[in-house]
Amino acid sequence: MNTINTIMTNIETEFWNANEAFEYFYKTISKHGAVFANTRALFNVGFTMHRPKYNMIPAKIRNWNCEYAEAEWEWYLSGDKNISKLGDIYGKVPPIWERMADEKGNVNSNYGYQWKRNDQIGYVIDLLKREKHTRQACISIYDGKEHDKFATDTPCTYAVQFTNVDNRLNMCVTMRSNDLWYGFCNDQYQFSKLLELVCNETGLDMGSYYHFAHNLHIYSDKLNKQYDVLLIPHTR
Repeated sequence: MNTINTIMTNIETEFWNANEAFEYFYKTISKHGAVFANTRALFNVGFTMHRPKYNMIPAKIRNWNCEYAEAEWEWYLSGDKNISKLGDIYGKVPPIWERMADEKGNVNSNYGYQWKRNDQIGYVIDLLKREKHTRQACISIYDGKEHDKFATDTPCTYAVQFTNVDNRLNMCVTMRSNDLWYGFCNDQYQFSKLLELVCNETGLDMGSYYHFAHNLHIYSDKLNKQYDVLLIPHTR
């Protein structure tokens, strides 16, 4: 059994909030992650955050920007996939979005654009109001029909699903790839806000947030260097 599989069988899967999850996986990936391209990674990672409303990342190593995360949420909520909208809200456009945008400034993987496509949020809210125990309250983000647009702009998230258990609305986010340093910190904020929105519209209490990533990674320049000597390259 290789190192990555050993770690996966002993990984923690229950956290109260996003910051606990971030700090745990930052240490675990830095120490035990497999070498994968220019990252260290864990594979097929699933964990639960039981209080998703506590979505801030106060970890000192991260210097996370709540003001920006809120601006990104407003951008997503608008359904506008053009980076100029984010610039209007936040005052500037972060370089990562400029790199991902096409020549017209559109970001196809913008979650707000994707989940408002075909009024998916409205569909989920109406369905949960009509059918208490539905298994169909899903928002699809990764659309296979859009492969031609995915060259530099591929959605990291496949889908979001909501389930009502005892009048508490739980959410499952399924991702193909998740960068812990930038992606997770901001993504969990956006998805927890989405859960809160759906709860407010349906009158349900907020339950837990389950997060699954096939590849949960940290880019090499963000790794905790004290663990470098313990890192073992992933080999077949």
